[in-house]
Amino acid sequence: MNQTNPLAKHFRQPAIYLKLPSQGRYWPEGALTLSATGELPVYPMSTKDEITLRTPDALINGGGVVSVIQSCIPAIVDPWAMPSIDVDACLIAIRLASYGTDMNISSICPKCKHSNDHTIDLNQALDQISMPDYSSLVEDKGLKIKLKPQNYFSVNNTNAMAYKEQRILDVIAKSDISPEDRETNLRQITDELIQLNVDGLTASTDYILIDDGTKVTDTDFIKEFYNNTSSAVIRKVQDKLAEIAAVSGLKPYETSCTECKNEYKTEITFDYASFFANGS
Repeated sequence: MNQTNPLAKHFRQPAIYLKLPSQGRYWPEGALTLSATGELPVYPMSTKDEITLRTPDALINGGGVVSVIQSCIPAIVDPWAMPSIDVDACLIAIRLASYGTDMNISSICPKCKHSNDHTIDLNQALDQISMPDYSSLVEDKGLKIKLKPQNYFSVNNTNAMAYKEQRILDVIAKSDISPEDRETNLRQITDELIQLNVDGLTASTDYILIDDGTKVTDTDFIKEFYNNTSSAVIRKVQDKLAEIAAVSGLKPYETSCTECKNEYKTEITFDYASFFANGS
């Protein structure tokens, strides 16, 4: 017979409950177990989770973040499929459950360059994250483009590829290769970065409606469209995505310099290794 561990009641317990900004929308079937109240139990990190978030390779390929989300928010069955609008909220909730409400950050005053230390309330940061309005269509010459949030897999893949390309650019800049080879490599990287942008636009597009009533949802067709449409259309879509991100994401932290008293705003960034380091 299987015995019940007498220490079981001392295992991790949910520390807080999270309501997703998406409220479960844009999640594929089976990727999320949503309760009747819409709240997800969030557990504090284990020692394994903390070690995972200090492993550079696991963070770069996204596997570490996915592992920690599955450990701390078991109601999320497939973190790779989660819409990007929920990622920051989940990570803030995990940090809250693990270390409490306060987080120390540093910033540089843009006026006098003095380094300032601040303590922010993560509950307030979490409350700032809201569900964007994706109902407004991008219109252009007989087309109506309906946008949606990318999933975490797509966002992470784009970020990882961009990081890789930047590393290659750094190597090329420092290497002693011929001008011809340098130009060839730079052209290749430029093409790949352009394709990364197209992939991101494709992943952010729900459908494209043509004025004859045809609704295009096939991702291959949408990707081909972005590869062949005008730069003006691309800019319209990019501007709309930037507008959505500005409204729904974390707002800059408003502070003042302890040295020169200059008031300024600083971004709250998600460098996961430092965000979760030592609860500070």
